[in-house]
Amino acid sequence: MSTLKEEKLKKVLEAIPSGFMVDTAWLERHGVSRFLARKYVDNGWLERVNRGVFRRPAPNATTSGAIDWKTCLLSMQHIMRYDIHVGGTTALTQQGYDHYLRLGSSAPVWVYGNATPNWLSKLPLNALIVTRSTSLFADPSLGLARNNINDEDTLPWNWILKMSAPERAIMEAMDELPDHESFHNLDMVFESLTTLRPKVLSALLHSCKKIKVKRLFFVFADRHDHPWRKRLDPAEFNLGSGDRALVTGGKIHPRYRIMVPETFLKAEVDDGA
Repeated sequence: MSTLKEEKLKKVLEAIPSGFMVDTAWLERHGVSRFLARKYVDNGWLERVNRGVFRRPAPNATTSGAIDWKTCLLSMQHIMRYDIHVGGTTALTQQGYDHYLRLGSSAPVWVYGNATPNWLSKLPLNALIVTRSTSLFADPSLGLARNNINDEDTLPWNWILKMSAPERAIMEAMDELPDHESFHNLDMVFESLTTLRPKVLSALLHSCKKIKVKRLFFVFADRHDHPWRKRLDPAEFNLGSGDRALVTGGKIHPRYRIMVPETFLKAEVDDGA
């Protein structure tokens, strides 16, 4: 191997920590053609995970078994620089609000981004990846938790997942009601959201493009009445007009005019009795 090719290989491998992954697009941006990538695989410097996706082998690691979903997403965020984030109930779980959420292999991982590669859904991961766009908010950058993604990051043990802060994550989760999330589970999670930031919530509610989500947010907020609720005035936000059907067999909420499970109206009925 020529010195030039050796330098190219060295730079490529230095950018990929052991056990982490890159795709063909990333390799080509770094001067590694598809032909050369096959050579790297043949020589054991990279291993092919799936079509167009490669992993740098980890010492003494087996190539069989499922790939950890966090390793995959960290590779996408910190190495390949895909503009994606973990959101919804996955972000809530990662930040400690997981007491009533599904855990283990049955829990999907919610990934948000407008340019998610097709290969992501085809990888042998240890969790089901569910992708969504960032279209819920007019400003897709609002409400993301602080992260340390920058050009100087070279040590994977310092990497953290880019994800939605709880204020955004709960709204992303509400957008999945009732088909992909449970009213009961989100109600239990909402009970623990005692320290949400009113300014962040206000910005997200103004930016949110779905009337359904904004109405549901206030249904839950009124139901639990955390201290931050007093800092938000529903009249300041566009909650639309007319009734919104949502749950088969449910009841229309008397204030927010959206159909919810009948159990969500018990407090209102008791208060009026």
